[in-house]
Amino acid sequence: MLTGAALALTGLVGTGCTSGSSSSSSSSSSSVSSAGSAAAAAPSVSNQLQDDYERVITNVLPSVVQITTASGLGSGIVYDAKGDIVTNAHVVGSAKTFTVTLPSSTKTLDATLVGSYPDSDLAVIRLSSPPSGLKPAVFGDSSKVQVGQITLAMGSPLGLSSSVTQGIVSALGRTVTEPRTGDSPGATIGNMVQTSAAINPGNSGGALANLSSQVIGINTLAAVAQELNGGTAPGIGFAIPAATITSIADQLIKDGKVTNSGRAALGITARTYFNGDFEPAGAVIVDVVPGGAADSAGLKAGDVITKLGDSQITTLSSLTTTLASLQPGAKVTVSYQRDGQAKTAEVTLGTLES
Repeated sequence: MLTGAALALTGLVGTGCTSGSSSSSSSSSSSVSSAGSAAAAAPSVSNQLQDDYERVITNVLPSVVQITTASGLGSGIVYDAKGDIVTNAHVVGSAKTFTVTLPSSTKTLDATLVGSYPDSDLAVIRLSSPPSGLKPAVFGDSSKVQVGQITLAMGSPLGLSSSVTQGIVSALGRTVTEPRTGDSPGATIGNMVQTSAAINPGNSGGALANLSSQVIGINTLAAVAQELNGGTAPGIGFAIPAATITSIADQLIKDGKVTNSGRAALGITARTYFNGDFEPAGAVIVDVVPGGAADSAGLKAGDVITKLGDSQITTLSSLTTTLASLQPGAKVTVSYQRDGQAKTAEVTLGTLES
């Protein structure tokens, strides 16, 4: 999300270019006129890929809006003709009311919050008075997204509405932990689409589209390189996949909350465990949900989880990241310490609740 809605574009001031008086012959004047006419003509070079880009932009960009809150701005995607708009939870933050700008208009529209699910960084807002002619986006089949497919990222980077960048799907199935901010609890999200299309502040909540004019993801964040002192790593961005978007949005629209997140859970409250040398050495269970996955497997408060499946667990974050890569109903072996004794338990993972 772009913090600070105002943007000074001091470098984008054009200057007029005029020709001075000259005693040149009329043929020179004719040449200038002819060149001007040529410059105004349509491009003479075209190819199929360029045509595909232009078609996707024509089809998808009208579905991508700009969302403004009291603390900043981001992007959103028109979800249905009733005026529901899906976006990132960190775009809406704690706000309940919003102003929305459609790509074909400078007039702002009022919107209110339908529901937010920060664990998957998704939210839905609704236009108070939806105009006629809203164009809902078409969402693609996540199972058909492949590495190497061309992508176009659409949104309002740095407040520049209706902007488009291009790249490819550079990886699938990424598990990414967002930075913790005032608008984001630092969610860990699994199965994200990695793209080389540029994603900048303000792009959050916008569309990642394929060449079939389908939305395959919601632009969510860019990778941060520690080597660049926390700066954005160029060419590495992440989008929440379409299957997750439609599942969460449908529940928020229907019930105002999420009852089936599609995310695995142990049914515990935990924190990072530190050993005698004050080094992180696992995730200690603070509380167990009665009847949950851990409770059913015999895990108790005080147990220190050290391994989940094949993944070593040294911190609460590593436990959360591992769970984000698994599915509810999966059977996994949990290795843990109880009163200094090494133990294991077979656990059938539950579903993360709202």
